[in-house]
Parts: sequence; structure tokens; C-alpha cells
Amino acid sequence: MLKKKILITDDEQTIIETVQGILEDEGFDVKSALNGEAALAAIADDLPDLVLLDIWMPGMDGLHVLKKIKDDWPFLPVIIMSGHGNIETAVKATKLGAYDFIEKPLSYEQLVLTIRNALNYKELQEENVLLRQKTDLSRELVGQSQAMQKLKEQIAVVGPTDAWVLIQGENGTGKELVAQTIHRLSKRGRKPLVEVNCAAIPEELIESELFGHEKGAFTGATSMKQGKFDLANGGTLFLDEIGDMSLKTQAKVLRILQEQRFERVGGAKTIQVDVRIIAATNKDLEKEIEAGNFREDLYYRLNVIPIEVPPLRERKEDIHLLLNVFLQEFAQKAAKGHKKVAPDVIEALKRHDWPGNVRELKNLAERLVILSKGSEITLEDLPLSYQKGLKDERASAGSSDYGVRPWLSCDSFRDAKAMFEREYLAQKLAEHGGNITKTAEAIGLERRHLHRKIAQLGLSGE
Repeated sequence: MLKKKILITDDEQTIIETVQGILEDEGFDVKSALNGEAALAAIADDLPDLVLLDIWMPGMDGLHVLKKIKDDWPFLPVIIMSGHGNIETAVKATKLGAYDFIEKPLSYEQLVLTIRNALNYKELQEENVLLRQKTDLSRELVGQSQAMQKLKEQIAVVGPTDAWVLIQGENGTGKELVAQTIHRLSKRGRKPLVEVNCAAIPEELIESELFGHEKGAFTGATSMKQGKFDLANGGTLFLDEIGDMSLKTQAKVLRILQEQRFERVGGAKTIQVDVRIIAATNKDLEKEIEAGNFREDLYYRLNVIPIEVPPLRERKEDIHLLLNVFLQEFAQKAAKGHKKVAPDVIEALKRHDWPGNVRELKNLAERLVILSKGSEITLEDLPLSYQKGLKDERASAGSSDYGVRPWLSCDSFRDAKAMFEREYLAQKLAEHGGNITKTAEAIGLERRHLHRKIAQLGLSGE
């Protein structure tokens, strides 16, 4: 187990030596600084778990140092020590973010107890961050189609490994959710998942965002800043839209990916990190390589495990299930009751091309929850562009029902029966969230019989 690192900052060498001896006996890894400037440099060089900080020091006083620490490392606990303390100073230190204020001469039992309490509090803060992250990541990939089954199987195999992954897919297909799922299944799941949208960061800032910068590295760099690689140490770095990264930045990223080492902008110190990389793009990187827009060596470095996220138009059988999930989500947010969906709404949505993929369907669901008036969403509630495919099909079919009941066009009874069974069972499974037991009860089949049918027709259930 790694020792907790504590930095003692005091201008009295005898106090440093005494406290250091006590804390080392208690199993801590202790370093020291004789003034504020040295303390800030020591923190930037090797981030401790806690800082003991004297208030009265020559040069930069303790409160000034405390403010700078909280500006740059807001979660780093600081315990203030003072031999000239008063209530006003203690209140000021607390307002600046100090964990506690203890008076000299120090009671070493109280000091050790306060340090342990502060470290426990810090761990709770970190656990809360992880819990919030897990809550944010709690959404599962939704879909029962063969394309989604294949995707989920790939993720289940790749997730627990440490292999790098390149996720490709159109905008709105859920590449970010795939990356989050892989991270959650990995051995790094309790460590940070740091996401970087390479397309959203201006070219002149991307180096600073990825690698961090030292104070004074450029105009406006008023303090040291950790970069995304630094923040993801021990966890996963998700480089989204990597196809939009400039060639100059690609060269620097390639070096880091190969060596797992880098220097902050304006810095000379080499920082070693242990980071798993997951990258994603909506571009065809092989074509980008041919066009001279993407480095071939970076592509092959990233493309250890390629994963393709299917567009929604290739898994339209998932539309009903996805729509129900989104309707329930937005109904809860809007404090409205769950709305049913008329069958011809699903038929109409299956005839739409979905250029915006799952994101487009989600936006439509939010619109339907807000604007539809009844407890059931009908065809008339859909925007005209979503009704068009079904209406055109019905018009071209005339009085025939072939358009809405395609099995009627089959010459073979066996083919028509298989087509009907597949569509019927897929819809019923979707209505019951893929739960085979509930579906079997609802449609009056034995569970074992339904299970056999699902396997026979290539469907899936939970």
C-alpha cells in the first residue's frame, strides 16, 4: 500500500524535524518546505495528499499560499498551523478552504488525528466524484438487434483488457457511450475517465489542454495547470473526434502514446503517466491518411481494437425500445406520465432514414413528451417529415395492406409466418424491455417456448 504523502511548510527547521519524525513513525511519506514559494514548487513537482501550512512565514504568508493552493488544487486538504492564531485568522483560513486550524504548540495526538480525519474526508470526496461519474455513466447501450448484440459482445471482450480502442461511427450513434462502457468494465473503472473533444478545442490551446502548462508559459498562464494526460493518470483518456486534430498536435500525441511521457508547455520536467487510450471519430481515417490529413503511424498506434458503432438506419428494430427508454427519461424530467406509442408511429419511424442517428431519435422523444397532448403518441403527433415515409408507402400500396403488413406479399406461407413471428416477437420484447418472462406472460406463451422461438428467429432477450 502506498504511503500517504504529506508536505510540511514551516520556516522553523526544528518544528519541521519534530513533526516529520512523528509523522514518519505514523507511516506517512513526509517532505518539507521552508517557505511558501518552495511549498508551491514542491506541490507542482509531486502532488502530496495533504499540506501542513504555517501562517507566519517570511515572504509569502500562509494565507496567501493557501489561496494559491485552492486555486490550482481545490481538492488538496490543507491544515493551517499557527502560534499566533486568533478567531479572525481561523475564520479567514476556513473561508479560503482550509480543512482545519490548529494552534502551536502542537498537540501531536491532535495533529495526527486531524491529519487522518482530513485524509478520510479527501477519500470520501474522491469516492463521491467517482459515484457521480458512475451515475452519469449508468446509461446502458440499448438495443436487441443483431448489430447491437455484436457491439455488446465486442465491448464485453475488450472492456476488461488494457488494449487501446478506436471507435468509429457516424455522428449521434453513441460513440461516447461506448467509450464510457468500456472504461466502466475495465480494471481502471474506479479511476478517472477524462474526455477530450479534440474538435472543440482551438488549435492554439490544444497542447495546453492535453499536456498542461507551467506558470508564465504564455500570456495568461498565471498558474500551473495540469493537462488531460496528467489528470487521466491511472485511468482512461477518451480522445473524441480525433480525426479533427491538427497534424502538429498529432505528432506530439504520437510521442506521448509511444512513451507515456511528456512535458508541460513551458516546462522541462518529464512527467510519466499510465493512461489507457480510447479514441473516436466520425471520419474514415484511412481516407484522411490518403488525403494527408491524418498520420498513418498514429492511426496504426490507435487502431489496436477497432469498434464500429452501427447507424440507427441499420438497426431499426431497436427504435421501439430506444423510443420507450427516451420517453420514460424525459417524462420523469418533465414530471409527466409515461406515454404509450401507437403502432403506426413505430412503423413510420422505421421508414425514416435517421441521418442524426440515436441523437435525432432522442431529440424527437423529448419533443413528443413536451408537445403531445394525450396519453398516447399518435401518428399526427409526429412532425410531417417523420410521417412521410409511411404515408407515401400507404398511398403507393393503394387499398392493399402490403405496405404496413409486408408478410401479406409473401407467396410462401412459411416465409410469411416467419416474417410475422419475427416482427411480432421483436416488438413485444421491446415493449417489455427484452424481459423474456414478462413477454411470455403478456402474449400467453410458455417461457421455454418463447426462448426457443427467440433463438430460432435470431432475436435476443434478457
